[in-house]
Amino acid sequence: MNKQEKVQFVIDTLQKLYPEIPIPLDHKDPYTLLIAVLLSAQCTDIRVNAITPILFAKADNPFDMVKLTIEEIKEIIRPCGLSPMKSKGIYGLSKILIEKYNGEVPQSFAGLEELPAVGHKTASVVMSQAFGIPAFPVDTHIHRLLWRWNLTNGKNVQQTEKDAKRLFPIELWNDLHLQIIWYGREYSQARGWDLEKDSITKTIGRKSVLSEYYRKKKS
Repeated sequence: MNKQEKVQFVIDTLQKLYPEIPIPLDHKDPYTLLIAVLLSAQCTDIRVNAITPILFAKADNPFDMVKLTIEEIKEIIRPCGLSPMKSKGIYGLSKILIEKYNGEVPQSFAGLEELPAVGHKTASVVMSQAFGIPAFPVDTHIHRLLWRWNLTNGKNVQQTEKDAKRLFPIELWNDLHLQIIWYGREYSQARGWDLEKDSITKTIGRKSVLSEYYRKKKS
C-alpha cells in the first residue's frame, strides 16, 4: 500500500467500527466540556465523569464557579490528580470568562489558549466537540497509533498533529480523532496489546513495530 491507500484503509476501517461516535467526556455545554477536558489531563475519562457531576452540582457555569473558593474546588476534584493546578485554572478561567466574555466560552483557539490551564490540545477538543470547528486534538492514543501505523515520524504530539492534518481530509478531523481514540483503547493499547485483534496495525503497521511485537511473543 502507498501512503494514501493506508490513509483510506484507516478511514474505512474506523468508519465501519464506529459509525456512531460517543463523546468520552460527559458535558452539557461548552463550559462544562472545557472543565471536563481540563480535568482529564493525566486522569482517565471514567474518573473525570465520576467527579464532574459532583462539581457541576455546585457550579456548572462560571458565575457559580467563582462563588466557590479555590480550596473548595480543589477538594472536589482531588481524585482527578494535579488538583492544586487544576483548581486554580478552573477558578481563574471562570473569572476571565465573566470579565472578558460575559460568561461565554470563546469560539477561537487564541481566546481559549489564553485561559489559565488551557493548552492547545484542550482548546482543540473544545473547538471540535463543542463548536464543530475542524481540529485534530492529539492525545497519547493518537500519538501512539499514528506512529505505529507509520503515518508520522513525529517525536512529539505537535508534529503528529501536523502530519494528521496533512494526511486526513479536514471534513473528517472531528470524527477521526475520536474514532482513533476509541480504536486505541479497544484494539491497540500501550500495554496488553494483542496484534491479532488490531487489524489496522497488522495491515499497515511500521515494520519495526511488527518485528518487535513478534520478537516479544516468541521470547
